[in-house]
Amino acid sequence: MKKLSHLDRSGKARMVDVSEKPATKREAVARGVISMKKATLGLIRENQIAKGDVLGAARIAGIMAAKKTPELIPLCHPLPISSVSIDFIIDEKKGGVAIESRVRVVSQTGVEMEALTAVSAAALTIYDMCKAVDKEMVISDIMLIEKTGGKSGTFRRP
Repeated sequence: MKKLSHLDRSGKARMVDVSEKPATKREAVARGVISMKKATLGLIRENQIAKGDVLGAARIAGIMAAKKTPELIPLCHPLPISSVSIDFIIDEKKGGVAIESRVRVVSQTGVEMEALTAVSAAALTIYDMCKAVDKEMVISDIMLIEKTGGKSGTFRRP
């Protein structure tokens, strides 16, 4: 097992020094799901939720969250994010919305946490906007799907 880079020799937390690493193009893709009653999904699809455009608000929340990741996750580096995209797939059969984020940067460290944070915030925003009609929604399966660039190379979830 690899040594944890966020701990010093005595086991204290530290921010990893990336100053000697070259800046390279990096990208991360994350996904998650929010499951809900089919009636709630219908209200989202038909833009009938009282708070407004659920997926539009969730997209903006995800983008904003990616940019704020170092303020939310201890020891994350602030990054000059090049782009963030958030996409939604409405699944009528399963009664839910799949959320996918894609984050790009040219930097000395990766954007996996930014992609995961974007999906999380988008899902939480959907929950917040729909909780008046469905308190049984479930956020699940938030995971890294792919990452490219950097010293560790490419990762793709099988």
